[in-house]
Amino acid sequence: MLVPNWRAVLKRAWSVRLMALALLLIVLEPVYTFAAATWVSSNSYTQLAMSAITGLLAAAAIIARIFVQQKISGDLNGKPPAEG
Repeated sequence: MLVPNWRAVLKRAWSVRLMALALLLIVLEPVYTFAAATWVSSNSYTQLAMSAITGLLAAAAIIARIFVQQKISGDLNGKPPAEG
């Protein structure tokens, strides 16, 4: 079941933004690795860096998900969040 303000969550939640960046890096990593392999003989450092950045973004998204974001969550006294 979706949260009532799912559109606002997609637009403003940092966890969603960070996971989108992680997804972008996951998609670009094989392309970048292939391109680097054709021009550079050793690209193990770039693979390590891409994997590390992707992992850090995923960890940051998990941390961002547990923090209250006032524009999305509303007040903590039971008031519903504003739509959009």
